[in-house]
Amino acid sequence: MMNLKLYKKLLLISAVLVVALIATTGLTSSKKIDYNTDIKPLFNRKCISCHGGVKKESKYSLLFHDEALAKGESGKFAIIPGDPDNSEMIRRLTSKDPEERMPYQHKPLSSKEIDMLRQWIKEGAHWGNHWSYVAVAPTPVPDGAGGFRSLFSSGNKWTHNEIDYFISDKLRELKLEPSPMADKATLLRRVSMDITGLPPNPDMARKFLNDNSPDAYEKLIDELLASPHYGEKWTAMWLDLARYADSKGYEKDGYRSIWRYRDWLIRAFNNDMPYDQFLTEQIAGDLLPDATDEQLIATAYNRNSMTNDEGGTDDEEFRTAAVIDRVNTTWETLLSTTFACVQCHSHPYDPIKFEEYYKFLAFYNNTRDEDVTGDYPQLREFNPKDQAKLEKLTEWLKETAGKEKTQEVIRFVKTWQPAVYTHFADHLVNSSISDTRLAVRNNSVSRIPGVDLTNKSTLFYRYRADMDKGKLTIRIDQPNGAILTSMPIRSSKGWENQSILLQNPVSGVHDLYLSYHNPGVEKTNEKTLAYFDWFYFGSAFPGKGAKGYDSAYAWFNQLASASPEAITPVMMENPRDMARTTQVFERGNWMVKGEKVEPDVPGSLNPMPEGAPRNRLGLAMWLTDKQNPLTSRTMVNRIWEQLMGQGIVETLEDLGSQGIDPTHKDLLDWLSWQFMNDYQWSIKKLIKTIVMSATYMQDNLVTPEMLKKDAFNRYYARGPRVRLSAEQIRDQALMVSGLLSSKMYGPSVMPTQPPGIWLSPYDGNVWKKSTGEDQYRRAVYTYWKRTAPFPSMLSFDGVAREVCVSRRIRTNTPLQALATLNDEGFIEMARHYAARMEKEGGADVQQQISKGYELALFKPITKEKLQPLLDLYQQALRQFKDDAEKTCEMMGAETGYNTPERAALIVVANAMLNLDEYITRN
Repeated sequence: MMNLKLYKKLLLISAVLVVALIATTGLTSSKKIDYNTDIKPLFNRKCISCHGGVKKESKYSLLFHDEALAKGESGKFAIIPGDPDNSEMIRRLTSKDPEERMPYQHKPLSSKEIDMLRQWIKEGAHWGNHWSYVAVAPTPVPDGAGGFRSLFSSGNKWTHNEIDYFISDKLRELKLEPSPMADKATLLRRVSMDITGLPPNPDMARKFLNDNSPDAYEKLIDELLASPHYGEKWTAMWLDLARYADSKGYEKDGYRSIWRYRDWLIRAFNNDMPYDQFLTEQIAGDLLPDATDEQLIATAYNRNSMTNDEGGTDDEEFRTAAVIDRVNTTWETLLSTTFACVQCHSHPYDPIKFEEYYKFLAFYNNTRDEDVTGDYPQLREFNPKDQAKLEKLTEWLKETAGKEKTQEVIRFVKTWQPAVYTHFADHLVNSSISDTRLAVRNNSVSRIPGVDLTNKSTLFYRYRADMDKGKLTIRIDQPNGAILTSMPIRSSKGWENQSILLQNPVSGVHDLYLSYHNPGVEKTNEKTLAYFDWFYFGSAFPGKGAKGYDSAYAWFNQLASASPEAITPVMMENPRDMARTTQVFERGNWMVKGEKVEPDVPGSLNPMPEGAPRNRLGLAMWLTDKQNPLTSRTMVNRIWEQLMGQGIVETLEDLGSQGIDPTHKDLLDWLSWQFMNDYQWSIKKLIKTIVMSATYMQDNLVTPEMLKKDAFNRYYARGPRVRLSAEQIRDQALMVSGLLSSKMYGPSVMPTQPPGIWLSPYDGNVWKKSTGEDQYRRAVYTYWKRTAPFPSMLSFDGVAREVCVSRRIRTNTPLQALATLNDEGFIEMARHYAARMEKEGGADVQQQISKGYELALFKPITKEKLQPLLDLYQQALRQFKDDAEKTCEMMGAETGYNTPERAALIVVANAMLNLDEYITRN
């Protein structure tokens, strides 16, 4: 009888031999082949470049299921589910003929890869959707069996909330231990910088550091989330996504008044507006029932697209470019999908078809903006006196004219819409288009085509004229056709609005011929005499004969011409008589139109919700539908990246098959489900969940083992350590120096900037430094010119915002140190920082430097860190004692305090603002 020990040994040897045999022969395992994890990556690496969305060699594509199972140009089926031996794909992959073998003229697939494809086909060639295109479903939290209890000698439980169980599973796989909790001072600064973008104020810091209760940290988080600075911090993040700027872009890059949108964002974040509402108002606030001014301002999200005011450009080309920008921005920033390439061909890697791009574009293709200099449509906000008139007019209209007519009249008063812009005028005789406006000389003729005059009896027009006695006559359909109306054109003081009753109203759509004549001018082509910006054809003002009519009509005319207190470009839909059709652009060329398409979403994602209109409001409903697989995942991944330094999917711009795989997919899905359901789209609740986790609260000290197994901390065995953003670096320096203004909202400001940055040949605009506290406001309020962004923030990876940016790629360059050490603004902050160190640190320089360190980092400085700063002080002091001129230069404009000691302390303060600890969030 065989010895039992020998028998077990033989069994073990047999098992090892079987495993070796499988490994060496490529025998397939019993595990079923998965399309998403096994086949799709292989297709993307080896096949899609020739048989995908861009190229379809031999009329065959592997991008879509139906195309993959179809016949190729040879008439044979490449894939026959269940029958790999008769599938043309397998024959071509194993062919010895170099003219037939695939991949053609490339390295052949390995036997292991071919066997995997063979098994997949044999199993039925089952397709599958990429994980990010599958609706978010409830995800069970790991039970934490084994947990980390056994990893710590103390036996203390590490996990604080559900996030930690997901993290613990991965760390166990890597045989890594999590790090202990960071000290209170580090946590204080970390969570304050992450939630508000600022260090905590002294009272908040003192309260937390002295509070030893179990819920001290949670109370700190709640206080930070309630801070008004919270909204400013998260708005700074969103401005990159919304490509916000105070200028229009392109060559002229003129001023754009759109700061009200920034104010809307700050309020929305501070009020914890649910994310579904937050998106809906930005995409389609104007289409909501009884839309408010705030909801209109929210739509400026899509008016941040650039406008080209350069003379000679094609307005329709750049209107189309703006629409394309809105499509691409929606997909990249809200859905983390690379959609721009679908403008020219089907997506190379993901299941989105070429024509679906234009179906989606149709949602955005029917808005009133047309790349005109006036940036119309704009919401006009009035001063208190005119606002009171508007409220009286609104009440009178509601009582007299009904809801629909009230909305029509008030819409025109606030936006001058729907107006007919004159930049599309043609058949020009003695006239031209100047800066997107019709410019006329004497005896000129021009045509505005296709204007619907049904039920129109009044005309408003905006014009500018240099001479009296002019007359504009509008004729129907022909230069000598029937007269619709005529009006005198008097000299004006700049741009003015006038209104008249049409003399001979007609119905239907007509071409309008405009002729201008001025008997006071003898020569025909002498000079331009008048400019016309837009015409508005409307119905008669309602309520004639009703009580208060004369006052209401006077208010209407006054308000229609009143100068607004603020203007904001907004989105507005075309009325039916101005509606555009959308066509496919052949090969992405906007000048070559193909078949007409209607608004729709890609078939590979969730369908439009039942009853949703086919406009931007319906689009917003689709985006925020809980069946949409991308919206919640995208935002959760973005918030995680802001707090943890990198996304669960590192490529924030691409959750598709070419994006980097998620490190913790189940965690992403769990948080996304919570975000939509339990949290009711609350961003603050999502942030609190993350920062309350033990994962977030870890110390970030790196061990050799961590460096070896997880150098970039993708699996979170230690806390996040991230260089501060450009805005945070400036804001922190302002705060520790005592200069930071708490003023919120309002127009952009111009802090200290070196001369010569701006060159504006068209309008002569210059950077005019703000005065008073405005020059010390938070970076989010800094004026942003696309062709010349604020230089010190650009050095720290700020972006021009000509297009949306999903994530800033962090860099480390010498320019950054040069900025913090030499920029005039940072030198000024260092001066005030040094003064604060003197005031609060006492007479001893060692105490002053120690106090300066504590002001920023909330913990005492170590001897090892203090000594180099003291050495720097002594070195600078010796130089300043020997050079009075250098002392005065370092001190700046201050008089009475120009001492070598203060100058030396400024040098130390400046160096401290550049320390790694200062510009890094530990």
